[in-house]
Amino acid sequence: MKIRILKDCINILALVLFGAVAFMFIAYGLLYKNVPFIAQWFDLLFWLSFAVCAAIVFAGLLFYIFKKQSAYRLTVCSLIFIDICAGVFFALCATGMLGTVNSVDKLREYISGAGSLAALIYISFCFLQVVLLPVPGSVAVAVGVAMFGPLKCTVYSFIGIVLGSFVAFITGRMVGYKAVCWIVGKDSLDKWLEKLKGKDYLILSIMFLLPMFPDDILCFVAGLSSMTWRYFVIMIIITRAISVVSTSYSFELIPFNTWWGILIWAILAALVVLSFWLVLKYSDKIDGFIKSKLKINKDQ
Repeated sequence: MKIRILKDCINILALVLFGAVAFMFIAYGLLYKNVPFIAQWFDLLFWLSFAVCAAIVFAGLLFYIFKKQSAYRLTVCSLIFIDICAGVFFALCATGMLGTVNSVDKLREYISGAGSLAALIYISFCFLQVVLLPVPGSVAVAVGVAMFGPLKCTVYSFIGIVLGSFVAFITGRMVGYKAVCWIVGKDSLDKWLEKLKGKDYLILSIMFLLPMFPDDILCFVAGLSSMTWRYFVIMIIITRAISVVSTSYSFELIPFNTWWGILIWAILAALVVLSFWLVLKYSDKIDGFIKSKLKINKDQ
């Protein structure tokens, strides 16, 4: 009985602590007020961040009280991610970078001041974006285009993203199963892996190729799947090269500040959704074709 009470106290304390850390980082970052928007809306942003953190913690407490373990553990993981983002936000505010860099030209000027370290910093950012930060690769590429232009961004982001993809795949294969089991439960995970089996090569490959999917999370998922090392290495190099090149130059060529640019982006988004639907509908035929060409045993 005493052990159970102690465990409950530790779980509840951990939830509250993660929420408090997130709010602390955000609040201290806001206090710098080195961005006009933050200075103007400080009170609103301060109380909004407090309300969001408190709401997530409260939801986590309810999940724990009513024994919704999967939802509770997912809440804990969400708070950890928010902690990381809040820490980055605080660092940007504390160093003054967020206040200094408020346009594309100033961003490039700021980065050029770092000299040869600028490329290394960005490659490291792309690597961490895959391994630690669940942010779509297209977002990292968009930042790179603003910093270096499309050509250099393509080279730098490809290096960082591919290296990060390999590490994420290894992590998913070695410890991912236990981590996901902790969140959703072994029975639920095994059930979904069984449903995915036989289609994981195709579905994951298409999701890596198409934009707007969280590629970093997919690398961990690929490590959990039946995908072989050989297939993953070939697939990730090809899909990352295509996606990085197309994304880098599309951000440069298709503007967001014109009606035709917004229309093109809307059409592209619709085509992505349509493509993924067609892939799901004809997944068995396409997956069998891919595996037969690569001579991969379906029972792997």
